[in-house]
Amino acid sequence: MNTKARSLIENFSYAITANIISLLISILVVLIVPKIIGVQEYGYWQLYLFYASYVGFLQFGWNDGIYLRYGGEKYSHLDKKLFFSQFWTLVSSQIIFAGLIILLTFTFTNDINRKFVLFMVSFCTIILGTRAMLVFLLQATNRIKEYSKIIMADRILYCCLVIAIVIMDITDYKSLISADLIGKFISLMIAMFFCKDIVFQKVNTLYFNFRETFENISAGIKLMFANIASMLIIGVVRLGIERSWDISTFGKVSLTLNISNFLMIFINAVGIILYPVLRRTNDKQLSNLYVTIRDSLMVILLAILIIYYPLYSALSDWLPSYSESLRYMAFLLPMCVYEGKTALLTNTYLKTLRKEKAMLRINIISLFMSVIITLFTTIIFQDLNLSIFSIVFLLAVRSILAELYLSKLLGIPIYKDILLESLMTLCFISTAWYINSWVTVILYVVAYLIYLTIKRKDIVNTTKSIRSLIKT
Repeated sequence: MNTKARSLIENFSYAITANIISLLISILVVLIVPKIIGVQEYGYWQLYLFYASYVGFLQFGWNDGIYLRYGGEKYSHLDKKLFFSQFWTLVSSQIIFAGLIILLTFTFTNDINRKFVLFMVSFCTIILGTRAMLVFLLQATNRIKEYSKIIMADRILYCCLVIAIVIMDITDYKSLISADLIGKFISLMIAMFFCKDIVFQKVNTLYFNFRETFENISAGIKLMFANIASMLIIGVVRLGIERSWDISTFGKVSLTLNISNFLMIFINAVGIILYPVLRRTNDKQLSNLYVTIRDSLMVILLAILIIYYPLYSALSDWLPSYSESLRYMAFLLPMCVYEGKTALLTNTYLKTLRKEKAMLRINIISLFMSVIITLFTTIIFQDLNLSIFSIVFLLAVRSILAELYLSKLLGIPIYKDILLESLMTLCFISTAWYINSWVTVILYVVAYLIYLTIKRKDIVNTTKSIRSLIKT
């Protein structure tokens, strides 16, 4: 095995360990928290997580630009004094934005629970915004080991605090939010330690470099808006549900979304490792590598759908209050197929090729569709089933548009694969929603075996390519 392959496997082992821990803790929280707190309390907890997921956009692409511009660089080659000034300038900006959130909350919000949620989101803005620059630098420079330790520290501490809350029989969403913020804050301290040569310099070396800031924001803002549009594709639908139905319904739908998103933890782990590797890869090799990764990924992602009914049955017994909403996994579990392919493959490749504008255009088209569809499903028809189904439909459209664009850039024929995967997804949804028994598993397994038969030559070639890459 060559040195690069060994290094890649080592980095992958660190990242996957961190993300397995995150996954186990997420499963623990998703299974236990709804059991110990009321449906309404769980709804406010989910509302905090929903709002907090958007605070990164108050950096206006600053950190995204650093990630894009310095991806593939060696950490030792970075200008530490330059990043020292960038770091503390960013911290100052996040404090200002947090103050604005608090001011706007006092001015426009009367609901006590929503006020508390937004106050906590303001603290989250400072912590996550500050940590993001250091984490992005570690990812971009392939210091995956340190990045993984930061993520593990965050989630393990959070898990310990949640367990303490359960033991003390505290049935309050506020304590869960506090636990989340404490975990994030401690992980920020660890990130600052790992990057101490950037964070801690002499005060007289601090200066505001307008040109560097402008270049980072200008490079990253397109990616940031692409990410905003990407998150809002689902976010608009969730907001429509939250406004058209009560907080309990919002909480139940959020639980099902969380379960359906578990696999994305692994996908993101691989994407983090893949980006700096692709940045250092010869352009001529990118097309062959794309086909190899894609074929391997889709075999795994489509196989995941087999677990739907056993998972639904187990969760319905464990969380009877949520059994009705858990049925929506029939619509939402295929998210992992389209989101997984987009996050790991198409987006990573578009970033590598510096096609952020294309990502932005595709996500805006999908977001526009999301707004129109949400208006019809949540306000005009007020049909919860259609609203939730629209999520996977929109993600499928976004994934297909992005891959068609990328396939033209790489010169790869992709229509047959897209058609096959669409048929597999439709087969799963129709059997899971209308039959919803162990027959669902049997029918889908038969369809999956047919898929493998059709793709057998591609799978054999992919296996050979992986062996060749490891050796050479």
